[in-house]
Amino acid sequence: MVSILDDIEGAPKGPTTNGQERESRATDTQTPSKAPTIPSGNNDILAKPGAQKDEKISGAELKKRAKAEKAAKRAQSKQEQPPPSKDATKNAKSENRTQRDTIPPSPQQVPPKGQHSKTGSASATSQKPLQLRPGQQQAPTAEHEPKTGIQKLAFVSHLYGIPRRTSIAGAGKDVHPSILALGLQMGSYVICGSNARCVSTLLVFKRVIDAYTTPPNNSLPRDLTLHLSAQIDYLKSCRPLSTSMGNAIRWLKLTISTIDPDTPEHQAKTKLSSAIDNFIRERITVAGQVIAGSASSRIQDGDIIITFAKSSIVEQTLAEAHRQGKSFQVRVVDSDPLSEGRNLAIALANLGLRVQYASIHTLSHIVQGATKVFLGAHAMMSNGRLYSRLGTALVAMAAKDIDIPVIVLCESIKFTDKVSLDSIATNEMAPSHELGFHGTDVNKPGDEDDWRSASNLMGLNLMYDLTPAEYIHMVITEYGSLPPSSVPVVQRLSTNT
Repeated sequence: MVSILDDIEGAPKGPTTNGQERESRATDTQTPSKAPTIPSGNNDILAKPGAQKDEKISGAELKKRAKAEKAAKRAQSKQEQPPPSKDATKNAKSENRTQRDTIPPSPQQVPPKGQHSKTGSASATSQKPLQLRPGQQQAPTAEHEPKTGIQKLAFVSHLYGIPRRTSIAGAGKDVHPSILALGLQMGSYVICGSNARCVSTLLVFKRVIDAYTTPPNNSLPRDLTLHLSAQIDYLKSCRPLSTSMGNAIRWLKLTISTIDPDTPEHQAKTKLSSAIDNFIRERITVAGQVIAGSASSRIQDGDIIITFAKSSIVEQTLAEAHRQGKSFQVRVVDSDPLSEGRNLAIALANLGLRVQYASIHTLSHIVQGATKVFLGAHAMMSNGRLYSRLGTALVAMAAKDIDIPVIVLCESIKFTDKVSLDSIATNEMAPSHELGFHGTDVNKPGDEDDWRSASNLMGLNLMYDLTPAEYIHMVITEYGSLPPSSVPVVQRLSTNT
C-alpha cells in the first residue's frame, strides 16, 4: 500500500501537467486502500510549500475510498462464513416462540388491572362508579337484568327495536330537566293520548327555548335546531313520537328556520313562545271545540252512543251534548292492558250521564240497540284508514255489520301523508311485561309464579290497529265533515296554512 508520505517524497519538484495529475488520481482511486492517515510527528512535512502544490486530496475522494474499503470487507466476510440453512432458521424461530410462551412475565412487566399494556393509561372500566343522588336508582346492566323466556315473533321482529328508557341514567348533558321528566311520564303512561302528549311536548319546548343561550360565533336558527334535536332523541328513546307530535315538531323547526339571524336573542325567544301558544290554541284547542260542536249536533235524544277506550275529543263532544240538555246513553268499551276507557266512564258518570262500561269481549252484545259509534283517532292515513288504539277496528267492524254509522273525530294535526295497508308494517310495540296476568306481580321477575319464565311463551303487545276506510261513515274535522277519501285534501290544507 502506498502511503501519502511516499507520494510526497517521490513527487517531482517541478510543476506537473494536468494530465499527469489526472492519471495519478485515477490510479489512487482504483487501488483499494484505507483512508490516508497523517502521523502527528510529520507536521513539518506538510508545512513544506512544495508538498502543498504537489498533492491535494478532497473530502469527496476520502469518502469514496472509505466506501470502497467497507464494501471489500463485507464481501470478504461473506465468503469466509457460509449462509445458515433453512432448517436451522426455522428451529431458531420456534425456540424463541416457546421461550416467550413458557417464561412468565416479571411483575414489573405486567401492567396493573384496568391499565393499558403499552400506553399505561387507565381504561374506562377502572374508573370509580358515579355516585347516585338520593332516591335515584341504578340503571340495570346486562349481568343483573332478569332473563325472561319471552321470545320475539318473526313476522313482527322489525317492530321490537330498542327497549324503552325507564330511567334518566345515561341521558345527555344537553337534555333539559323538563324533558327528562316528560319522557319518563310518557313512557309510564302518566301522560297518555295523542293530544296530551303533543301539548305537553310543545309546552316543555317553551321552557327549553327560554333557558337556551346562543353560543358565541353561532346563529340562533341553526344552533337551536340542533339543541332541540337532542331533546327529541331523548323523547324517542322513552316512547315513539305520535303523528301529532311529529307534525308539531316539523312546524316548530320550520318556524325557527324563518327567524332572521340578526334578530336579538330575547326577541327571537319571545316570538317563538308566542308562536307555540298560537299553534296550541288554533290547531288543538279551538279545533277541538269546533269538532265537539259539530259532532254534538248529530246526537239526538234517546241515542245510545258507543265509544272505545278514551279519546279527549270524544269526551269533549259527549260533555257538550250533555250541556245542551240532550238525553242519551253512553256505552264505553274497553280492553287491557291500559284500560283507558275506565277513566272516561268515571269522568262521564261524574257529569251526570248514563254510562255503561263493558269489556271488548262482550262487544257482540254491546252493539245491539246502539245508534251511533264515536271513535277517536291517533292518526288518519292518506288512504282514508284510521290508525287508533288496538281494538278500534274490531268495534268498527261489529258496528258496520249491523249498519250502525261509525263517526271519527279527528283534528287535522293528526293527518299524515303516509299510506298504510295493515297494522303490521307500521305500529308501536309496547313492552311484553305489560301483559301481566291477574294475580301475578310483574315487578318480581324472580317469583316462581312469574308467567314470563315460560320458555315457550311469545309476547305480542301492539298498541294500535288499522281500520279500513269502508268501515268509516264520516270523519269530522275543524274543516267540516267529509268522507275518508277526502283526507288528503284536508292534509294539504292544514300543511299549507
